[in-house]
Amino acid sequence: MKVPYLLTPGPLTTSDGVKRAMLRDWGSRDPDFIDMNRDVRERLVALAGVGDTHVCVPIQGSGTFAIEATLATLVPRHGRLLVLVNGAYGRRMVEMCRVMGRPVESLEWREDQPVDPSQVDRRLTDESAITHVAVVHSETTSGILNPLDAIANVVAQHRRGLIVDAMSTFGALPLDGNRVSFDAVVASSNKCLEGVPGVGFALVRRDVIAASAGRSQCLSLDLFAQWQGFERNGQWRFTPPTHVIAALSRALDEHETEGGVAGLGVRYARNHEVLVDGMVEMGFRCLVARSLQAPIIVTFRMPGDPRFVFEDFYDRLSRRGFLTYPGKLTVADSFRVGCIGRLGEGEIRSALRAIRDVLDEIGVRDGAPAEVSAR
Repeated sequence: MKVPYLLTPGPLTTSDGVKRAMLRDWGSRDPDFIDMNRDVRERLVALAGVGDTHVCVPIQGSGTFAIEATLATLVPRHGRLLVLVNGAYGRRMVEMCRVMGRPVESLEWREDQPVDPSQVDRRLTDESAITHVAVVHSETTSGILNPLDAIANVVAQHRRGLIVDAMSTFGALPLDGNRVSFDAVVASSNKCLEGVPGVGFALVRRDVIAASAGRSQCLSLDLFAQWQGFERNGQWRFTPPTHVIAALSRALDEHETEGGVAGLGVRYARNHEVLVDGMVEMGFRCLVARSLQAPIIVTFRMPGDPRFVFEDFYDRLSRRGFLTYPGKLTVADSFRVGCIGRLGEGEIRSALRAIRDVLDEIGVRDGAPAEVSAR
C-alpha cells in the first residue's frame, strides 16, 4: 500500500530514518533510554537559544496535553491569564482555563489578522490583575504568523509572564531566548521537528517552574512534578512513549544535519513559495496576505465553482497520494495545505500536478472563490 504524503500541520510525513528508529523496543528505566531522554531534553533547550536559565519538561500526549499542563502549572490559581486569540488554538487555551477554573480573559482579532501588540499594551496597562499572557506564534487555523518579538517586549515591559504556543514554528523559525523573554515555550515532536505524535514539551524558566509547586489541579499533567522526577533520577513518572522519544532523537539528528533551524527554514520557505505560486496560477486565493503567512501551512479560500466539493476533492487527491486538511475558520469556507514535514520542492510540485489533475477531472477550470469568479 502506497504511503501518502501528508500536506497537513501534523502528523507529518517522516523520514525513513525516523520510522526505523521506532523498530527497537526500550526499557523505560534502562540507562540507555535515560541517557537518550537527557540528550533530547538538552538539545531542545539549545534550539530555543537558552541554557541553564530554562529546563525542558516533556510530557506524554499531543501538544494540547503539553499546553494544558503548562497553563495548569504556571498560572497560579489566584492569577489571571490574558489569551491573545486569532484562531482556534487561542480559543482552546481560553476553554482550558475555564474548565480548570483559572481566571481568564481574551483579546481577539479576526483569523486573517495578526495580534496587535499596541492593544496588548493597553490591556496590560488597564488590567493590573493579569499575571500572564499566552499567544500562539503561528495559528495553523489560518497559517498566520503573530509578531512574537513585539508581543514579548510588551509583556516584559509590564513584568507579566509570557507563555508561547510554538507548536507550528519550533525548529523551523528562529527563536532566540536571549532576545525574546518568555516564561515558557510549548511545542511537540510531530511538527517542524519532523518526529511522530505522542510527546509534547515545555521549555520553562528554571525559577518559574521551581515556584510552581502545588499549583496544578492534575496529577498526570503537573509539570512541576514531572520536572522533579527528571531531576531526581532522569526517569518519567508514568509510562513514557519510548518509541516516540527514540524517533524524536533521530529526528533531532536529522534536523542538525540539515543545518538546524536555518537549514530547515530554507526548505520550508521554498516549499511555501512553490505551493502558493502554483495554487495562485490555478486561480486559488490565500486567506491571509502573503506577508503575514508562516511557511508552515496555507489556508486557501474554497472555489466558487459549485462542482468543487471539498470531500470529493479530498478523496480524489488522496487516491493520488496526497492528504490535505479541511478548513477550521469562522470567517470563510476554506481548506488548508501544509508545507512542512519530510517534503521538498519535488513533492510540492507533484502535489500541484495532482491538484490540477483533480480539478480537470471534476470540471473546475478556476479555483477562485465565488466573489472573484463573479467579476
